[in-house]
Amino acid sequence: MEAWMIWILIGILFIIVEIFDPAFFFISLGIGALLTGLILISGFAVDIVWLQIVIFAIISFIAFLFMRKVARKFYNSPQTETNVFAMKGKTGHVTKTIASEGKGYVKIGGEEWSAVAEDGSAIEEGEKIIVIGLDGNKVIVRKN
Repeated sequence: MEAWMIWILIGILFIIVEIFDPAFFFISLGIGALLTGLILISGFAVDIVWLQIVIFAIISFIAFLFMRKVARKFYNSPQTETNVFAMKGKTGHVTKTIASEGKGYVKIGGEEWSAVAEDGSAIEEGEKIIVIGLDGNKVIVRKN
């Protein structure tokens, strides 16, 4: 079996491994091996094993750097908050006065929630609020 065939087979094996381990690592090795095989088909460095390994290493390293950028974009895509965590920043209004150092009720997006003021001050009924955070089943709000 010729050297270029071996490199092509190694490249295919690495790509198959990547299918089962999506870490963007084995694909780099697969690309390196495939391109090394294609370079050998062209007749360059056919009999020099150490040169083949150096070519493979350089191409794999470059492919790894490129795949790392692709992986960052793939894994660091902005994710929107869900459930109660999506409440932060929402606005609403007070339906039952929030007493000083006490709790009251607010309406946010059609739902009524138990609420406390961020700074412990009283917020009168009808005033606009913004959700700062959550504490158990209560929302922490401040005047908007």
